[in-house]
Amino acid sequence: MTPQSLEEQLTKYLTDAHSIEQQALAQMKAAPDLAGDEAIASAFAAHLRETQEHERRIRECLAARDASPAALKDIVGTITGKGFVAFARSQPDTSGKLVAHAYSYEHMEQAAYELIARLAERAGETETAQLARQIGAQEQSMGERLQELFDAAAAVSIRESGPEELVEQLQKYLADAHALEAQALMLLAKGQKLAGAGSLAEAYGRHHEETEGHSRMIEQRLRSLGSKPSRVKDAALSLGALNWGAFFAAQPDTPAKLAAFAYAFEHLEIAAYELLTRVARAAGDAETEALAGRILAEERAAAERLHSLFEEALDASLGAQGIPA
Repeated sequence: MTPQSLEEQLTKYLTDAHSIEQQALAQMKAAPDLAGDEAIASAFAAHLRETQEHERRIRECLAARDASPAALKDIVGTITGKGFVAFARSQPDTSGKLVAHAYSYEHMEQAAYELIARLAERAGETETAQLARQIGAQEQSMGERLQELFDAAAAVSIRESGPEELVEQLQKYLADAHALEAQALMLLAKGQKLAGAGSLAEAYGRHHEETEGHSRMIEQRLRSLGSKPSRVKDAALSLGALNWGAFFAAQPDTPAKLAAFAYAFEHLEIAAYELLTRVARAAGDAETEALAGRILAEERAAAERLHSLFEEALDASLGAQGIPA
């Protein structure tokens, strides 16, 4: 049922947050055993305890509103979380993939709670806004801890690699980056059509142009190393972007959900280029390291632009549903 008021929209966002926490729990329970590094494992174990508390507090907040978690969404969230764990486990650079995706996920949670806090303040629900900001601050802190662990994650991935293996691994990281850019191009193109607000559409369009440049530069670098993009990876992630586009188009509050997801995706790219920078340095490839650094700066700037537009995204979502802002 489409929300008709700020209060109903807030309840919907809280049920979404509970599902997000269920997905996070599935990831955090398995992550310490997959980390491959004591510091990384310790960070995940500590955040598991925080996440358990987040889930409890959101569940209690919903109960106080005479609402309850959405059972189907929670099940899907748990399955998705376990699916990610299985994916990370199957990768040769499990630690790097684990940290990169967790870094992105923490920023998705941060965005979700920021939107809840902004909406709760508009609805005059001070306690709910305070709760969302408290949890959001912990998600942000976990993101910062993961940022500090990129060195450790890269070190685990290259620990026993010789010169030839390092070059091959560098090529794989470049191919992964190219596949992410292919996915980003699809998402940003959809974003321009679904943004619901002029500044958001402009931000997606501007970064789409940057992303086209990133894709070209990564492909050129791959070819200079005697390799090329992976058609399979590019196609798989592009298909994923199409599926996400269809999902967002079906939501009544598309602009806000899309902005939060795009913000998280930018942080997945940020993590990918942080790791690529370190692998390139270990391989002695100064040109790839410099290229990754330039792209990284643009991804960080794009994330900041999206973050600055959260209020506008919330306005657009409420307006699309006919809810007074």
